[in-house]
Amino acid sequence: MLEIIKKIYRRPFMAAADLLLLNICLALSYYLRFEGGWLNYFELSYIPVITVIGVIIFNLSRLYNRLWEYASIGELISVIKTGVIINLLFTAYNFFWQQPLPRSIPLLNTVLLIFGLGGLRLSLRLLSDYLEQKSTRSAAEKDRTSVLIVGAGDAGEMIIREMKKHPEFARDVVALVDDDPAKQGRKLHGIEVKGGREDLPRLIEEHEVEEVIIAIPSAPGSEVKEIFNLASRHEGVKVKTVPGVYELINGDVSIDELREVRVEDLLRRDPVQLHTENISSYLEGHKVMVTGGGGSIGSELCRQVAEFNPSELLVLDIYENSTYLLLRELRNKFPGLKVRPVVANVQDEKRLENVFRRHRPRVVFHAAAHKHVPLMEINPGEAVKNNVLGTYNTARLADKYGVDRFVQISTDKAVNPTNIMGASKRAAEMVIQDMDCRSDTRFMAVRFGNVLGSCGSVVPIFKEQIASGGPVTVTHREVKRYFMTIPEAAQLVIQAGSQGEGGEVFILDMGEPVKIIDLARDLISLSGYKPGEDIEIEITGLRPGEKLFEELMSDIESSQVTEHERIYISDLEDECGLELNEMINRLEIGLEKQDAAGLVQELANIVESYQPDDLQQKRMRKRIQ
Repeated sequence: MLEIIKKIYRRPFMAAADLLLLNICLALSYYLRFEGGWLNYFELSYIPVITVIGVIIFNLSRLYNRLWEYASIGELISVIKTGVIINLLFTAYNFFWQQPLPRSIPLLNTVLLIFGLGGLRLSLRLLSDYLEQKSTRSAAEKDRTSVLIVGAGDAGEMIIREMKKHPEFARDVVALVDDDPAKQGRKLHGIEVKGGREDLPRLIEEHEVEEVIIAIPSAPGSEVKEIFNLASRHEGVKVKTVPGVYELINGDVSIDELREVRVEDLLRRDPVQLHTENISSYLEGHKVMVTGGGGSIGSELCRQVAEFNPSELLVLDIYENSTYLLLRELRNKFPGLKVRPVVANVQDEKRLENVFRRHRPRVVFHAAAHKHVPLMEINPGEAVKNNVLGTYNTARLADKYGVDRFVQISTDKAVNPTNIMGASKRAAEMVIQDMDCRSDTRFMAVRFGNVLGSCGSVVPIFKEQIASGGPVTVTHREVKRYFMTIPEAAQLVIQAGSQGEGGEVFILDMGEPVKIIDLARDLISLSGYKPGEDIEIEITGLRPGEKLFEELMSDIESSQVTEHERIYISDLEDECGLELNEMINRLEIGLEKQDAAGLVQELANIVESYQPDDLQQKRMRKRIQ
């Protein structure tokens, strides 16, 4: 039957059916106008006339060039135009040949013809859809999944519509839940809203639900976590979600975007509202360079900057593999963007100067840095060379070659540092603050905490440990960290760059700190295991230089609000009196001597809030860098 309908859709069949309908509608118009006496007024000569007009107009209107299996509003408008034009020409024919034609006949015939032509196509499509769904459903009937959707809003409606339209997905929506009392008890596409989120456990059991879909893109992380925990009480129930609003490009949700709940969803916050006019004014049409452009933060900065149409994007990194992969991605996504990969080390002053002299960027985002606390404790010289001297080289050349804005990526570990990495990043902040005092370039730093999913961060490590069967290692039960997603961090860095006038240390709103042990439990649960039963959590003790709590500001700092509600300015004292050249010379001498303990002590002299303990000094004396 389905094959017969598909054959009817072909041009000869549709043309014959339309011409038959055309004559039937004309005869019916006379019948409706004159009832029993209609044959006294209907002329047989009308049949060849209306048929010839129909043949001409049906072909000129390209009515048969359309795919009527996928007909929508555009096709309906085409049918209406065709019906109107045919009746106008038929009326003109009768006028010129002085044939009596009641005025109501063209009007009746137009309405009947539109309903006839449109109704034929709609009936065929509905019958075709029904038979196709019936065929697909019968084939997949044995493996269908019962689904419960949380959220009876736009996202929920789109998912139900897509599932009904595509039975090959083999999912049956058995119920909806929504916390809005006005929606409860009502139906959406025939599916009843059977309660709020507190009814999830009961409904999962009643309907033998196998999959729960969270269809609330705007839900904060606390809500996602609560729904996940309620649904996860029943073993074997999969929980999926639509992306958060910050991940959706056009606000639309499709079934293809459904994915497993990730840890980022449990920490989901309101999306960043960018002041795009301010950002465009300093990025659009200008050369922008991102150092460390192949890294987690640097690569996302490149993606975000590319959205603002710079004249050229320079991706500078020492690692060619990550740079190459990013280059391919950017060229695919932004084919009109001029992207230039630059393989270079910020510690190599001569190579770096050649890059600045040749390309002369207007804006620099300095993300190149060593960031791993334990590794830098063992290799303090490398932390100083990359994080301090590398920043000094880049900042000095930015000043020399007339860069307009220089934005350094800093860290919350620079506040009251207890480790080499944090102290080196605080020293880098001091470098750019001092440079701002004597340069036309506007230097600024942006300070934030941990970034979810970045290379070497805690989340990928936990995932590897879970995949290996555990245990998941946590250094202390009370250790807490601030977290944000990579896109969120990059967007706020770019926004801060538009606000800086020079010398500022911006602080990003990181929300509330998260206990690492809670994060470990969440990841174990998200992986389908029970913490403490299937996967153990092992407490290993704090590592050298590691804090229990990170801080975004020191005790002597306070913050000022900015025009963006998620960005603050630290009231740090300026470093205009810093003897920068002397400081750099002392660090270079320490590096030349390969005296790790002396280098750490020199760093402590520069960053007064960093005081390495005696145990650390003893460890350093045993190391040769």
